[in-house]
Amino acid sequence: MKKLMKFMPLVLVVLAISAFTVNKTTVNSGYKIGDIAEDFSLENIDGKMVSLSDYKDAKGFIVTFTCNTCPFAVAYEDRIVALDKKYASKGYPVIAIMPNNTDIKPGDNLDAMKERAESKGFTFPYLIDSEQTVFPKYGATKTPHMFVLQKTKKGNVVKYIGAIDDNYKDAEAVTTKYVEDAVDALLAGKEVEQKETKAIGCSIKV
Repeated sequence: MKKLMKFMPLVLVVLAISAFTVNKTTVNSGYKIGDIAEDFSLENIDGKMVSLSDYKDAKGFIVTFTCNTCPFAVAYEDRIVALDKKYASKGYPVIAIMPNNTDIKPGDNLDAMKERAESKGFTFPYLIDSEQTVFPKYGATKTPHMFVLQKTKKGNVVKYIGAIDDNYKDAEAVTTKYVEDAVDALLAGKEVEQKETKAIGCSIKV
């Protein structure tokens, strides 16, 4: 017992250091509703750098983290295109960001992104988060993962986080369009009712 008591201070120090280390390495959960989303500068498929600040007349943004290779993302491509066609002219353009590590998913590399955007007729920028620094700030974990931002004097405020709608399998069977409801509310000067849902998709590859 005396020997155990002798080493107790050392044990407590080790435990304290371990606890601190675990705390320091905890992954940032990302933006919450009401947070200000930082601007970024990411390469588009046309080789140009794109930032949210480039959109001087925007009222907000529909930011989607998506990719070429995830079947969930592919299932939602046409609906993402439809969102941009419906809302870009109203001040809420789609900004698509590919977050995956292309060493793990070569089918998501920049050349593949260009081909996919052309074949699907993307009407919005398709950016690559090559250093994987942007998606962790948002707290994106899936492809697709949606964030609706409202531009204010304070910055781009996060107003909605989650899924596009309630049925990834069948667009015709959708009963609730979460992103559309959020943007429609903001355009009408109202509060977004359903601010968060669970994103359904493939895990982002790091």
